[in-house]
Amino acid sequence: MAENKEEDVNLGANQFTERQPLGTAAQTDKDYKEPPPAPLFETGELKSWSFYRAGIAEFVATFLFLYITILTVMGVGRSPSKCASVGIQGITWSFGGMIFALVYCTAGISGGHINPAVTFGLFLARKLSLTRAVFYIVMQCLGAICGAGVTLKGGANFVNHGYTKGEGLGAEIVGTFVLVYTVFSATDAKRSARDSHVPLLAPLPIGFAVFLVHLATIPITGTGINPARSLGAAIIYNKAHAWDDHWIFWVGPFIGAALAASYHQIVIRAIPFKTKA
Repeated sequence: MAENKEEDVNLGANQFTERQPLGTAAQTDKDYKEPPPAPLFETGELKSWSFYRAGIAEFVATFLFLYITILTVMGVGRSPSKCASVGIQGITWSFGGMIFALVYCTAGISGGHINPAVTFGLFLARKLSLTRAVFYIVMQCLGAICGAGVTLKGGANFVNHGYTKGEGLGAEIVGTFVLVYTVFSATDAKRSARDSHVPLLAPLPIGFAVFLVHLATIPITGTGINPARSLGAAIIYNKAHAWDDHWIFWVGPFIGAALAASYHQIVIRAIPFKTKA
């Protein structure tokens, strides 16, 4: 047992804490101090088992997310009547509910991002290193491709008839802003230090934000707000009209995430205007 413990420490498993935990215990120090920003490159992470464990958690969570949600979409699409399926509301609950469950399960391991846009927003806010951000995004995309692949159908995103590409892009920007802004608010370290219940409840508002955004934007784009989800489904679906609009589901979420990160850091927290002690 002693040898195993020593090996674990040598691998660095306990040396690098997660930069954006969604479900860890609240701080007890009421005199809150702003945590230091994550370094741009943290090469020491590459020697840490916790780094790879977090990436695996992101892969598995995104795999499960795509599998369950796309099966729900397929069930509604194949149903002979609306009364025989869960309908649009069921699809929205599927997406929101899975995010709630998966964030709760993976928060203490990887931070429970399950979305390249969320990872990108947290990276811009210096909550995690570029090394970790790139690794997370790669694992999320691989998990999404595998999850969609198991369903064998896809469930790709594209701008629906009656809407322009500009309207689709706007829906993705605003929808992702709502999601990432909720993530920042639900995981704010200062709120966690003040209110011990905040970290425990974080998955609930995040999942509910996904639910509400799907209610609003499914008629427009089928709701992306997650580039990995859109990529995995597009690869398996592999039809021209899905690829024609695919750029919208990367550009829109990344713009929305950047705006949410900027709004939270500059306006809500006013971090650039705080004087250093």
